[in-house]
Amino acid sequence: MPTSSQCDPVTRFAPSPSGYLHLGHAYAALTAANKARLGGGEFLLRLEDIDRERCRSEFEDMILTDLQWLGLTWKEPILRQSERHDAYQAALSLLFKKDLLYQCFCTRQDIRREIESSGAAPHGPDGPLYPGTCRSLSDSIRNQRISDGEGYALRLDMRNATSQAGRLEWNDIEAGRNIANPDQFGDVVLARKDSPTSYHLSVVVDDHFQGVTLVTRGEDLFPATHVHRLLQALLTLNTPDYLHHKLILGPDGKKFSKRDQSVTLHTLRHQGKMPDDIYAELGLSPAR
Repeated sequence: MPTSSQCDPVTRFAPSPSGYLHLGHAYAALTAANKARLGGGEFLLRLEDIDRERCRSEFEDMILTDLQWLGLTWKEPILRQSERHDAYQAALSLLFKKDLLYQCFCTRQDIRREIESSGAAPHGPDGPLYPGTCRSLSDSIRNQRISDGEGYALRLDMRNATSQAGRLEWNDIEAGRNIANPDQFGDVVLARKDSPTSYHLSVVVDDHFQGVTLVTRGEDLFPATHVHRLLQALLTLNTPDYLHHKLILGPDGKKFSKRDQSVTLHTLRHQGKMPDDIYAELGLSPAR
């Protein structure tokens, strides 16, 4: 019996216009598009262009060119995260009202020093967990440090958040039902003073806004889904199904990087490669 996400699925591809697309991106885009096509659903395009220092219009133009060259089409309009600041602020405001966010003034050096002095800091999927140095600061101290112009990150109080949310599950089409365990990430950063959102926050807010019912992405992001399921519950957002697919790796066994120009679609296209060559190399069917 197919799940709701497999009937008329809404999928998306969400690259960052900070470089050229490579073979790994092509695999992700084609996987999402094929899932939508085969299920009679819709394929969406989202541009994660929050980082204005690294994101450039020429990279955005090339992303669209590369995807069209592969034969992909998507439902308009394209969503750009740079135009969604109000939505992220509304989500942060709701978490503040629930007493689940706090300002953290620690620098990376402060955190490293605190972890080294503790002797046995717990580790999560992203490395040593934040030790909670700023979690118990008084409001008066926080307000004074903000008034003084100090930089800060907005961290989720994970202990309070999981207590409020209770037991949560999410479904992966291949891995089945999963019990959410976001505690393993500690007090994750959801925004910064000079940045309106983090990946964790924007992805759940935007998936809900676009009506995404099936999230397809690399297996390296499987652990992050634990955090995303928690945020969906706290913000009363829809919970899609997930499909975490294999990664396309180079001969050295590592993921491709945007810095590796030899595997970008831009380079391969100018070397005379055709879309059918890319489909064959990736082991996927054309998205048409």
